[in-house]
Amino acid sequence: MKEHSFVMAGGGTGGHVIPGIAVARELRSRGHQVSFVGTEHGLEARLVPEAGFPLKTIRIGGLNSVGLRQKATTLGRLPQATLSSDRAVRSAAAVFSMGGYVAGPPVIAAILRRVPVVVMEPNAVPGFTNRSISRLMSRALVSFEETARFFPPGRTEVTGLPVREEFFRIQPKVRDEELHVLITGGSQGSRTLNHAAKQSWPLFLSAGFRVRFTHQTGAAGFDEIHEAFATSGLQGEVVRFISDMPAAFSAADLVVCRAGAGAVSELAAAGKPSILVPFPYAADNHQTHNAQAMERGGAARLVRDAELTGEKLFEAVTQLMANLEAMGAAARCFSKPGAARRAADVLEEVARN
Repeated sequence: MKEHSFVMAGGGTGGHVIPGIAVARELRSRGHQVSFVGTEHGLEARLVPEAGFPLKTIRIGGLNSVGLRQKATTLGRLPQATLSSDRAVRSAAAVFSMGGYVAGPPVIAAILRRVPVVVMEPNAVPGFTNRSISRLMSRALVSFEETARFFPPGRTEVTGLPVREEFFRIQPKVRDEELHVLITGGSQGSRTLNHAAKQSWPLFLSAGFRVRFTHQTGAAGFDEIHEAFATSGLQGEVVRFISDMPAAFSAADLVVCRAGAGAVSELAAAGKPSILVPFPYAADNHQTHNAQAMERGGAARLVRDAELTGEKLFEAVTQLMANLEAMGAAARCFSKPGAARRAADVLEEVARN
C-alpha cells in the first residue's frame, strides 16, 4: 500500500488528544507518516511528543462560549494560525479532526487546499468546529446514531471513540451482598461529586445499606474527603487518583461520574451502569446531551449538577439496585470496539480517492 502523510488536528483536553494519538499509532503501524497540529499549552504539548509524533504548534484560542475579548483575540490570531497550519497540511493526504478550537485553523487550511477532512465527533451533539464544517468534510465518524443528523446524508459512520482494550475485556460482574460504587470526577476530581458523596454516607449507614465506595477525589478535595471517610464507618477507600481505571471499573457494580465523551465511551466498553452528572459548563452543554443519550438507551441515570445532593445520590443508588444488570447490558450496546482501526481505514480510503 502506498505510504501517505496524515495530519491530526485537535488539542487542549485529553478527550481531543488521546483518541487522536490512538488513530495516529494505528496509521504509523501501517507505514504512514503522521504529525499533529496543536498548541504549547494543551495536553498535546506533552502527550504527542511522548508518543513519538512531531507537533506543529500554533497560537489560537476559543470562539464558542467565551467573552468578547477572547473572541477578538482569537479572530486576530486566526489568519496567522491558519497560515502556520497550511505549512503542515499542504502535503497531507488527509486531515483528521477531533474538533475543539485547536482544530479550527488546520481544518480551514485543509479545506482551502482541498485536502479531505475526516472528523471524529464523539459527543451526541457536535462541537462548534465540527458543526461549522459539517458540509465541507469528507467523512464524519460518530459515537451516537443521533449525531448523524448534523452531517450530510451518507457521510457518517458510527465507529465510537477509541478506548483502551482493557475496558472491552471487563466481564459482567456478579453482584454479592455488598454494592461496590465507584465515584470519579475525573483526574482533577469534582467538588459536586465529592460533597454529595460525603453527604450521602450517613444515609447509607442509617439505612443499613451494605455498600463499599471507591472514590477518586482529585488532589484538591482529597484531604477533606479522606479524613471524613476514615471516621464514616463505611467500607472502601478514598484516593487522589486511580492509575488503573479499568481495574476500578471491573470491581464496580455502579459508576458515578461526569459525562464527557471519554467517560461514556469507557462505560459502554465496560458495560457498566452509571449515574451521570454532566459538567454544567462544558462547551455546547455536550455532557448533558451525552448523558441524555445514555439515559434514553437505558444505560444510565442523569442527575443535574445543581440537583446532586447526598440525598439525591442515595436515592438514585438505591432506586437503581434492581436494574443494574439490565443497565449494564444496555451500556454495552453503545460500545464500538476497533474504533482506531476503522478510523485509519477511512483515512486511507479518502487518501486513495
